[in-house]
Amino acid sequence: MAADSTTARIETSFWWSCLAMSRDAVDMQDEAWMAKALLLARKAESENEVPVGAIVVKDNEIIGRGWNRNIGLNDPSAHAEIMAMRSAGEALGNYRLPDCTIYVTLEPCTMCAGAMIHARLARLVFGADDPKTGAAGGMFDLLSHPAHNHQLQVSSGVLADACSALLRDFFHQRR
Repeated sequence: MAADSTTARIETSFWWSCLAMSRDAVDMQDEAWMAKALLLARKAESENEVPVGAIVVKDNEIIGRGWNRNIGLNDPSAHAEIMAMRSAGEALGNYRLPDCTIYVTLEPCTMCAGAMIHARLARLVFGADDPKTGAAGGMFDLLSHPAHNHQLQVSSGVLADACSALLRDFFHQRR
């Protein structure tokens, strides 16, 4: 009896350590992808746009890139997320983006969250929270609303300090 109990404890410990290692690997991978999105946010900033960047990843490869381009394109829908999803859709030849993850430096707005649902993205990872207009838990929680026929897995706070600092500095310079 004691041997079975010891074996069970060892197996449980082993699986928990595997899960912890798996989470650490996912966290590190998320940070690496978010760093790529931050580079695109800096590109937006260099174009005098609000510094938000986004990438879409499928099978460990970037298939879509975007940064805010509202001002330059005179297009209110040219948010980083929309631009990245458009790019990914063109790469896949499909408006649906199943099995894809979008990484974005700022919590998506309602427009972008709606587009993510329609695109059937598997996962959203974002950096900075947006308590005023965020639609992934900040102001609203559209992505997990039970009325939708698709929900995304959401991870927040990845490189949040760097993402927030970039936005804060951008707006501070303009005041």
